[in-house]
Amino acid sequence: MAAPEPVRADLAALTTSRLITVWADAEIPPVGAGDPAVAVRLALRSLARRVQHPSSEITDLDKILSSLVAAIAPKLLAVNGVGADSAGQLLVSAGDNPDRLRSEAAFAMLCGVAPLPASSGRTHRYRLNRGGDRQANAALYRVVLCRLRWDPATQAYAQRRTAEGKTKKEIIRCLKRYVTREIYAIITSGATEIRQKGDNEEVSEARKRASW
Repeated sequence: MAAPEPVRADLAALTTSRLITVWADAEIPPVGAGDPAVAVRLALRSLARRVQHPSSEITDLDKILSSLVAAIAPKLLAVNGVGADSAGQLLVSAGDNPDRLRSEAAFAMLCGVAPLPASSGRTHRYRLNRGGDRQANAALYRVVLCRLRWDPATQAYAQRRTAEGKTKKEIIRCLKRYVTREIYAIITSGATEIRQKGDNEEVSEARKRASW
């Protein structure tokens, strides 16, 4: 960073989060703004406050999204590696009528994780699917990355497939397909439960009207 040495010395010992907190709360009189050191400090305070505002807004929106997802598909949040943002995106991609997805293969195609045949002669292979909902694809990618970092079973799978000669990209593609199968079962079962609940409420209401 281009800044006077005294300012650089003040910043060197601070972590990123601490740096934002300290400079956002800094009291810097604008009187000496012509001094390069003061000008840099004013700029740092402005940047720190700009970072803090979106961060608090993201936190608030995450809470709202978590409550909505928990109300619609609580089992989805229990899936290893699935957070509120990924769950919300996958629910949006599936739509309010998951029954239109006749199979988990159809859901995989929707999310762009179904491999496409690209065989030629005696060579049998599949190529990357660049179609589908790319936001859903990105959500699945985040889930897989989380599992690769924290889930021992996923790590063991990756090691085994690496020993078989698979590249990291190929392994991630396989994992995304596996996660899609798992999430499809939860989304469709949740839709069935909601529909049954609605049907039961309609029957109960009809019985009440009949008793009048």
